[in-house]
Amino acid sequence: MTKRICLFTIPLIAALGVGCATNQDANVNSTANQAQATTSPGPDNSEIATTVNADGTRTETRTFKDNGRISKVTVTTRNGVKTVKVTSKSGEEKVVDTTEDVLHATGDKVADAAGFVADKSKDAASEVGDKAEDAAGKTVDVTKKVGEKTVDASKTVGEKSVEGAKKVGSATAEGAKKAGKAVKKVIP
Repeated sequence: MTKRICLFTIPLIAALGVGCATNQDANVNSTANQAQATTSPGPDNSEIATTVNADGTRTETRTFKDNGRISKVTVTTRNGVKTVKVTSKSGEEKVVDTTEDVLHATGDKVADAAGFVADKSKDAASEVGDKAEDAAGKTVDVTKKVGEKTVDASKTVGEKSVEGAKKVGSATAEGAKKAGKAVKKVIP
């Protein structure tokens, strides 16, 4: 009976030993596959992180801090083939075929290449505001023109009234003189 237990236990221990050795090898391999990462500031208020795996795959991720359309761009180079993936602010990802250097281009150019449209509600709101300012400016201009014409018309009416009054006054004076002469002639 003890021989049977020993015969059964020896292969079991050997299997466990192989399993542990395999697990250690897996840990060593996963450590070797981990990439060394470097991070540097990028243009357009972004940050570029670069990693290179042991198999030679290079991954460059540009993260935008305050772009309204995109959050990041990932360029993966594997066996000389580049793949560009753009991620929008909402999380939508698109693979982009572009000759643009997406790691140094503006965020808006990258978003345009990916086909991510700008937020139209902001554009529409600012356009409405601009049109309201234009309309207000035109209203003021028209009001000024109407006021100026009213003043000009008032001056013209006033001038004509003064002229008319002068004519009436001189005609009245002239009439009075004639009437006075006529009275003198009647009364000796």
